[in-house]
Amino acid sequence: DPAAKQPPQTAAGTCGCNKSCNCTKAAVVFSDLYSTGTKVHCKSKLGLALCSFHRALSRTHSSALKNKPQNVSTVYFFPPLSDLLPATDGDTKTMTFLQEVVDILLAYIVESFDRETKVIDFHYPNELLQMNNWELQDEPATLDDILISCRATLKYAIKTAHPRYFNQLSTGLDMVGLAADWLTSTANTNMFTYEVAPVFVLLEYVTLKKMREIIGWPDGRGDGIFSPGIRISNSIPPLIFSFFLFLCWHFNVGRRPSLNNFKANSSLFSLCSGKLIPADLERRILEAKQKGFVPFFVSATAGTTVYGAFDPLIAISDICKKYNVWMHVDGAWGGSLLMSRRHRWKLDGVERANSVTWNPHKMMSVPLQCSALLVREEGLMQNCNQMHACYLFQQDKHYDLSYDTGDKALQCGRHVDIFKLWLMWRAKGTIGFEAQIDKCLELSEYLYNKIKDREGYEMVFDGKPQHTNVCFWYLPPGIRYMEDKEERKKHLHKVAPVIKARMMEYGTTMVSYQPQGDKVNFFRMVISNPAATFEDIDFLIEEIERLGQDL
Repeated sequence: DPAAKQPPQTAAGTCGCNKSCNCTKAAVVFSDLYSTGTKVHCKSKLGLALCSFHRALSRTHSSALKNKPQNVSTVYFFPPLSDLLPATDGDTKTMTFLQEVVDILLAYIVESFDRETKVIDFHYPNELLQMNNWELQDEPATLDDILISCRATLKYAIKTAHPRYFNQLSTGLDMVGLAADWLTSTANTNMFTYEVAPVFVLLEYVTLKKMREIIGWPDGRGDGIFSPGIRISNSIPPLIFSFFLFLCWHFNVGRRPSLNNFKANSSLFSLCSGKLIPADLERRILEAKQKGFVPFFVSATAGTTVYGAFDPLIAISDICKKYNVWMHVDGAWGGSLLMSRRHRWKLDGVERANSVTWNPHKMMSVPLQCSALLVREEGLMQNCNQMHACYLFQQDKHYDLSYDTGDKALQCGRHVDIFKLWLMWRAKGTIGFEAQIDKCLELSEYLYNKIKDREGYEMVFDGKPQHTNVCFWYLPPGIRYMEDKEERKKHLHKVAPVIKARMMEYGTTMVSYQPQGDKVNFFRMVISNPAATFEDIDFLIEEIERLGQDL
């Protein structure tokens, strides 16, 4: 019905949506909408935040219809792709199409936060391949088909914003971060030079300086860059220091160090409850030196992926200084605790590191991806990675060339990852991130306290977790009292995979599991979703017991 597609008429003083609503436009301020404990008066499913968004869309669309050529129909139909911008007079058709896309996205966002909806509508790969036509064709599809594809993609996507999604370190969906991501895609530029990304380059400069100040480096001095993920971020520091050694020692090796020179078996570490043991690290360094090797790089971890453990950074720093070894801190998961006055002590000594990685897309819930590498000494990244591409990095430009950052990166060209973090930081402030992080750690402590002495549960390691990682086994009644330890272990290994499969098939929740060394499969619960509550933790415990009671 074309009439049903028309923008709703807004009564004076209402929020502007076409849902049942008793609110006023001024009933709530933005800070209320952005808090994790939102309280609004709008009774519509979209809520005031989305009402105002639709109102803005309606105004824009009404203006477009008012100014459209007389021969353009007001009936919503979707012309060929060739009629959209940059086609002549394609603005109205483009806005109509994009408004439909936005409606699909807004509906998905609202559904993602609804606890009555599934976290996942799971289908096996062969089923999902047969349920929809995913094949690429020679002929273009209609825009109606494109919208159908958008709906189908989101229908079967994992709702990572769902309050009961605990499967990964990166969970949740921040509305300001999402808006920033939309803006970034609209700008569609590259981060390699100031001339094509002036604002984004400056925002990266400002944000990285602030992050270095939080680490504790004097006046925020140093260097840094946002990279596509932690593996790239963690691979750059050993390259930097090996290049530094290369310059100092004047090795005649025919080429500078590269990633191909490093082998995984060069690592030297021992662990206790997931933490590096300083005394053993020093012993290994001495053993390597006696064999003629030159240990030059130690990567400590602030928040391990599985246990959430924090290495003793001060003691490790002392050893690195003693043997002239570069100290890197992998803070991808735990680095965000630096934002919390209550928990930043767990990273004491990080200010002594030569380099730090920090992933705001994890504990700070910045939309994927957002991974920062910070280096204490300025200039090393540029000197190590630069390729002097003259078509990009001309030396006679009319502005400060230090803002052309592409030569710092291994891959040169970079996606704009900074704007999401910067805009969220502006919206929340440092205290907002602090409150968010403290809440997640409070939830993990609540889970730990509930299950540590609960019948049917065993903790994987002794002691209170340092991060939001809570690792445990659930023992169904059928194996709880088995006397044969090997038989019990064999059965227990199968429990977590079966419960996880049932979670996904029912779509009620998702939590990760894994084996570790000689330990059979256990649940690794992590909490980084600001939408999660104590009730969601209670639900998870009850759901594990419901799904596993017959095993």
